[in-house]
Amino acid sequence: MLTLLGCGVVANHLLAGTKGNGGGWLLINFGWGLAVFAGVFVAYSTGAHINPAVTVGLWATGEPFFPGNEDLGLPVIEASLGNALVYFGAQILGAFLGAVVMWVAYKQHFDRELPAPAKLGVFSTGPEIRSYGWNTVTEIIGTFVLVFVIVAFGYTPSGLGPLAVALLVVGIGASLGGPTGYAINPARDLGPRIAHAILPIRGKGPSDWGYSWVPIVGPLIGGALGGFAAANLL
Repeated sequence: MLTLLGCGVVANHLLAGTKGNGGGWLLINFGWGLAVFAGVFVAYSTGAHINPAVTVGLWATGEPFFPGNEDLGLPVIEASLGNALVYFGAQILGAFLGAVVMWVAYKQHFDRELPAPAKLGVFSTGPEIRSYGWNTVTEIIGTFVLVFVIVAFGYTPSGLGPLAVALLVVGIGASLGGPTGYAINPARDLGPRIAHAILPIRGKGPSDWGYSWVPIVGPLIGGALGGFAAANLL
């Protein structure tokens, strides 16, 4: 759900001949926020983990990955290396499949003439100014905010649940997303990038694997720092 709807809103903005062509950055921000909203609901039974950086961040707090829900018969899922690896695999696979279904929905528009970097931009993130160090710092900061505030939600009686996370993602995109496109989620970037590399997209060009480590390493560091800081400061 996350990448089907999230990559979908980017496709609607970038691809020629769509109803939303040229919709702008805020359309993308809100689309991704609502994609997170849907994804969190779908993934509730395992703790709403749709982001490896959030998994790492929650692990850093010392809390279980999912506290369980006796009313729904859902067990506690402890934080462990084995469980984390299962989560990572599922997150990347889900992100890949969502991107594939998005491509099917927009197949005819992908077949139209469009610069290859724009087609890649539907699937994965890329920097406006390529500087691997600074790009990584940007991703660390954005993901730190994401995880720190998500953990903070658990200490407040707001009851907003997934809506709060969705609005947070909109805010991060609007405020910190300009330099790199705010991956803030390794699976969100890697899964669709693999899909871009595999799918028979007309005129797609390379998948920019030279940059691909930045939206993996930056969010994982930012997530760990955000979870550790939240556990010790909140």
